[in-house]
Amino acid sequence: MRFELTEDQKEIKKAIAELTDRYIAPVADELDKESRYPEENLKLLAQQGYMGMTFPETLGGIGADFVAYTICVEEISRGCASTGVIFEVHQSLAGWPILYYGTEEQKHRFIPKMATGEILGAFALTEPGAGSDAASIRTQAVKDGDHYVLNGRKCFISGSGKAGLYVVIAYTDKEAGSRGMSAFLVEAGTPGMSYGKPEDKMGIRASTTADLILEDVRVPAKNLLGKEGEGFKIALSTLDGGRIGIAAQAVGIARAAYEKARDYALKREQFGKPIASFQAIQWMLADMATDIEAAQLLTYRAAYLKQTGARFSKEAAMAKLFASRMAVHHTSQALQIHGGYGYMREYQVERHMRDAKITEIYEGTSEVMRLVISAQILKEAGAGR
Repeated sequence: MRFELTEDQKEIKKAIAELTDRYIAPVADELDKESRYPEENLKLLAQQGYMGMTFPETLGGIGADFVAYTICVEEISRGCASTGVIFEVHQSLAGWPILYYGTEEQKHRFIPKMATGEILGAFALTEPGAGSDAASIRTQAVKDGDHYVLNGRKCFISGSGKAGLYVVIAYTDKEAGSRGMSAFLVEAGTPGMSYGKPEDKMGIRASTTADLILEDVRVPAKNLLGKEGEGFKIALSTLDGGRIGIAAQAVGIARAAYEKARDYALKREQFGKPIASFQAIQWMLADMATDIEAAQLLTYRAAYLKQTGARFSKEAAMAKLFASRMAVHHTSQALQIHGGYGYMREYQVERHMRDAKITEIYEGTSEVMRLVISAQILKEAGAGR
């Protein structure tokens, strides 16, 4: 059993960490305060080839493996969690289902533009009345000749209004339940598409989140992703992979908070000596370092399983459950180590604490992760009897 990254993965980790430290982390506070979309960060990532890193070279990507991609999500999120989630959604929630379920024509039409960052991808499943219960969506797609006509309203869509391509899940046969859901590739600018007001969020404030409104939107039949009735399967399998990315984001956020708390403890003096010399602080830092490494290993393991084609749903859920819970707890601990200064924006840890919370919610809440894990371990136990 090996726990070492490959030489290629080490090189990618070094390169993306340096890029993050030099360009992405220094502007994160400003972007957060202004709720400003990180256009320059995304342009830089695209110029360096990162926006298409998991896409095959034949489609304009660099063909990196999923572990390397996961490392990049972690490192980018360490600098700016908003940029990290945009990067993750683009490749994992939008790019992956096209590569796995799309026709050759769809792949060649969209992936090269996504690889260069010319267009960003988004994923539209959640609705006002359908969060964890995805089968409760109400958006419908009705066949009309060589088009489908879509009507509905999606909410909490990352990148809504900024993306150039949306993977939209809608019912083509409501009577069939979840087996009547289908997936569509809807291009920005299609008549009938509009966007709600950007949400005023607690964290990841530089990442735009808004409703996607579909009113008699005519989508060519050739933009059906997969087959009719495969939408629910496409959504669930896409989210499985996406959960690894969110686990990586949580690890990155926690690392940033831990590093700031560690460095602060070494220089902040109370009672005539650095607070790092106090056992209470030492134990907090020890717990943070241990839990971060444990979350990182869970996340890399899930990424490796996906990369090798093995089953990974349980492992992805475990990674996201543990990493997100860890990030929420330890960003709070990092703030505590900073004392009153931690509550002030100048010291940045309060941003990491706000950013961390969403990792327990999107791409499957912690409660849903527990359902996924328990269903699998009970199934495994039953099969072994």
